[in-house]
Amino acid sequence: MKNKKLALIYDFDKTLSPRDMQEFHYLKTLGYDNPADFWKECDSFAHEHNCDGILSYMYLMVMKSDNLTRKQLLDEGKYIRLYKGVSTWFRRINEYGKKHHIDVEHYVISSGLTDIIMGTSIAPEFKKVYACTYAYDKDGKVLWPSRVVNYTMKTQYLFRINKGVLTETNDEDLNSSTPESQKYIPLENMIYFGDGSTDVPSMKVVQQNGGTTIAVFGDDSKRSKAETLYKDRRATYAVKADYSKGSRIEKIVQGIIVSLEARNRLEEYK
Repeated sequence: MKNKKLALIYDFDKTLSPRDMQEFHYLKTLGYDNPADFWKECDSFAHEHNCDGILSYMYLMVMKSDNLTRKQLLDEGKYIRLYKGVSTWFRRINEYGKKHHIDVEHYVISSGLTDIIMGTSIAPEFKKVYACTYAYDKDGKVLWPSRVVNYTMKTQYLFRINKGVLTETNDEDLNSSTPESQKYIPLENMIYFGDGSTDVPSMKVVQQNGGTTIAVFGDDSKRSKAETLYKDRRATYAVKADYSKGSRIEKIVQGIIVSLEARNRLEEYK
């Protein structure tokens, strides 16, 4: 049965943006001139307390700040820089999809923070953002981490997109049996964009089920990570993180869209 939907799923840090989102501005407000010092503290805390690394950074962000609030995190989004071409990428790909009778949807699955992502200029482009979140009190002050998205947990959200069960608290429908013909977006109709080893579980799920995985790198110093993912058959392609018109990434995605259109047309002859 043909499916006209295509999901483009992105990690965020170092995939759409060249650095970890906390490094553009937030860590400077905490007094860190060198972001590596903060991440070193996170690693030390995680090892000392046998703590998940993502929870470690979420904890230290709160402990080292003065009453961290949701508004502050949303405001951090305006400091995020994006890779070349990202700001117009979504419009161009959506238009190309429509031209070829394919409905393109964009998602984020990130171990970064939802509210920082939602404060960026590109937040409206995403159908859903799955990332780490805090619970807040009535004044918007952080109470506690409400959701943690670590490396293996990312795969859960692939299946939410697959089934169209996008609400994080709806586990019953997520775990119920659904015929392939009723899946919202087949895994083979997914393109996953990532930048390193933390994306391997998600890349493996997408690739093993017929989808496409793209490992991106920001500059030549980061090329080896992407090429290793390609050589290890985790990534279908290893490409520089240039999303501008006519770039290699754009040509790859356009080719997948045309291929999906052709596959759907062949289905009509069965």
